[in-house]
Amino acid sequence: MLHSIILGAVQGLCEFLPVSSSGHLAIFQIFMGFSENLVAFDILLHFATLLDILNILTDWFSGWVSANKRRSGWSYGWAVIIASLVTAIIGLTLKSTVEKASESLIIVGAGELFTALILLLVPQFSKSRKNSSLMITAIAVGFAQGVAVMPGISRSGMSIAMGLFMGLGISEAFRFSFLISIPAILGATLLECLKFIKGGEAAFLPEGWIFGAVTAFILGLLSLKFMKGLVDAGKWAYFGLYCLIIGSIAVLMGAGLI
Repeated sequence: MLHSIILGAVQGLCEFLPVSSSGHLAIFQIFMGFSENLVAFDILLHFATLLDILNILTDWFSGWVSANKRRSGWSYGWAVIIASLVTAIIGLTLKSTVEKASESLIIVGAGELFTALILLLVPQFSKSRKNSSLMITAIAVGFAQGVAVMPGISRSGMSIAMGLFMGLGISEAFRFSFLISIPAILGATLLECLKFIKGGEAAFLPEGWIFGAVTAFILGLLSLKFMKGLVDAGKWAYFGLYCLIIGSIAVLMGAGLI
């Protein structure tokens, strides 16, 4: 139960920060000695951080009812769908690779180092805006989010950085990154639920998993608010340095050098 709560806290705090919550979960699971495949538990913790925000897509759904009164959420809804499809294709392709990579400190650490590089380059992305259309941006951001299924690579960091590079403003890039996280996590949750119904090993949940989910839910709300403030303030370098340190330690420990 204590381990589940700890992992829930890690997930909740890291979910919306550009430091890779999946990477941190993998590192903590390795140090805690979990030998089972905990992909289902990881996804459950991701899902728990999103339970109270599904109403963000209300504008898109209402657009089907009243075509003459479609709001900005209508076009954003389609952009989210396109980005999600791109993410799904890449994510499903890399699924088996991700499960194996999550067990290696070296690979997870390398992912954190890659995240550090992206975060440190974010200011340059902001200066090199391409001013692309929303749909082209959706494809690019969806691709970035798909690549981020690899442990150690931050989903929010990759998607926000790509959004900035494609021409979105800081607040808009954050909002779009947040929106496309919903179908990605819901889709992954659905797949694992289907495996759970069939009784597959990939659906293993540790004792006390409900406490981990509740912890992730509460801390996820706090993490989201904290992240929004830092994104608006452009404090990317701090996260980049953090990922650089964590990634370096993980790689060195995985190689047996420390």
